[in-house]
Amino acid sequence: MSEEKLYAVKNDEGEFLSFSDDGDSVWNKAVGHFETDKQKARSWAYNRGGHIVTFVEEPEKVVLTKEQAEIVEKARVSDIPATYISGRTDAYNGEESLLMNAYGNGYTVAKEKKYNVRVPHTKDVWYFKSSEAYLLTISPADKELRGKFTEAEIEHYGLQDCEKEEVTDDGTK
Repeated sequence: MSEEKLYAVKNDEGEFLSFSDDGDSVWNKAVGHFETDKQKARSWAYNRGGHIVTFVEEPEKVVLTKEQAEIVEKARVSDIPATYISGRTDAYNGEESLLMNAYGNGYTVAKEKKYNVRVPHTKDVWYFKSSEAYLLTISPADKELRGKFTEAEIEHYGLQDCEKEEVTDDGTK
């Protein structure tokens, strides 16, 4: 996020100060002239009437894990949200400030990367996750059935040494 501010001049009718190609000032509801120099905008407001309005870029939303997002959502219904967040995070690794930022500016939840995993020593068989408890193997022709494993599941099933390809939620690479 940029910390740069933009200034414009607006009149009481809600119109913005703008300038024509020959430098004449005009008032327009839809468009206006923006300036990064606040003194210049003040001068326009003084000389042509109106008042300064400040535009600040909306802060970027931070990316959180599901667990972090749950903390922020529970903090929203807490009587003391900052205390709720700080009581559930480690201030020393920066998580507390990350969640405070998410509480104030908004957040998105990161999508976990998923992978298809090739059976070792084969070219045509892939692991398929039919449930949490079972692994099946399928041929590459059945691409829609390929498992989409998270890193945690790959570790759980002991597939770390297998070849893997990253896929999207719809199964494409």
